[in-house]
Amino acid sequence: MATKTKTGLSAIVLTVTGFIFVLIAFCTPCWLETDGKIANPQFIRIGLWEVCFKNFEEFRHQYDTRFTGCWWVFEEEYYIIHDFLLPGFFIATQFFLTLCMTLLLIAAFLTWMYCFCSRHHDKYLLLLMSIGADLLIAGVCGLIGVCIFGAYGDSRDWMPNWEHNDLGWSFAMAAVGTLLLLPAGALFMVEARRFRYRNLEESRQPSHYSMDVRKPSQTDI
Repeated sequence: MATKTKTGLSAIVLTVTGFIFVLIAFCTPCWLETDGKIANPQFIRIGLWEVCFKNFEEFRHQYDTRFTGCWWVFEEEYYIIHDFLLPGFFIATQFFLTLCMTLLLIAAFLTWMYCFCSRHHDKYLLLLMSIGADLLIAGVCGLIGVCIFGAYGDSRDWMPNWEHNDLGWSFAMAAVGTLLLLPAGALFMVEARRFRYRNLEESRQPSHYSMDVRKPSQTDI
């Protein structure tokens, strides 16, 4: 790894930590889960891509189908309850977290390049600014998705027994991870600004003119 400043090392640590948190939240099915205080809950838990039911029957329609087990949210068998299972706010959460994860994958690759890139490389400043902008946008997108789900995921209009449903640890990891991306991106921007000013200072040439101050001699008088 090329030598980095404390600001650059802090940015790397925050980026890696935020990436791990968001990745785990993106893949795990515990964004909303039952609190376990009722005997036979129909709803168990749900993540961005998986939902778990136990003898669940959609009460708004006269269907005889009961759903049990953990399945992909876009499973073909769920088509009859898609309007209930996939409301607008949940699709918006999926969209913003997918966008956040995509930008994070790009940022992870760029951060890996930054770890081994010399500061004398002609694209070093561009790399710093690209990582910073990428992480800031990813953090904003992730934060929007987390706020949407936090506002509507635990509402009485979605999963049954809403008073016994709590936001899960996957949601908490997504919230922490997206918040870490914002200072990570800001630190990369700070490092880019310092690098640019350092280059400006080094590019200034010293003056070639000097004043020759000497005492007048007897012949000058």
